[in-house]
Amino acid sequence: MTSRLRVLIVDDHPIVRQGLKQTLIDAADMGELGEASTAQEALDLIRLGEWDAVVLDIGLPGRSGLDVLKDIKRERPRLPVLILSMHAEDQYAVRAIRAGAGGYLTKEAASEKLLDAIRKITTGGRFITPDLAERLATELTDGTQGPPHASLSDREFEVLRLIASGSPVGDIAGRLSLSVKTVSTYRARILEKMHMHNNAELMQYVLTNHLLD
Repeated sequence: MTSRLRVLIVDDHPIVRQGLKQTLIDAADMGELGEASTAQEALDLIRLGEWDAVVLDIGLPGRSGLDVLKDIKRERPRLPVLILSMHAEDQYAVRAIRAGAGGYLTKEAASEKLLDAIRKITTGGRFITPDLAERLATELTDGTQGPPHASLSDREFEVLRLIASGSPVGDIAGRLSLSVKTVSTYRARILEKMHMHNNAELMQYVLTNHLLD
């Protein structure tokens, strides 16, 4: 690692990227601050350059941030990635850490904690809250059963949230670049895994468990 950190910021909103850069720019240990607005642009920059950390928005258009995270880890297994999200920890954090993220930070807390989080993950640590650490420890405990939605794959969980938000199957297919048939297959798997029968039950579960924004 260089003495001054090279950090790539990946977010589709220019104002958000600028705000994150302003949070970091005056720190003595910050060097180059790169920007990417799409998953493909981020992967191209990661392949071409040497970065010490990536700050990755989980809500990139067209692709799940978790899928992008997995792509990054395939390209650069040792590159620390901090997931930045508008979603509360209990929605995506455990999945992000399991997928290889070095930390999870909500956008609400970014102005105060972003610099500390980057320093933590670039020195080999993980930036997680005590609550998240407890959930991760619980997952590793033999015989512990998580909530029903914990059994879903990352893509199934994403489809679940979109169904519960009221999005029609065709809209979900377009948003995730999938066929309508594939989305319907995911829906069937979700219902089976969660022992439910229809969208109304899924919606009630998601709302009860605060899995939407």
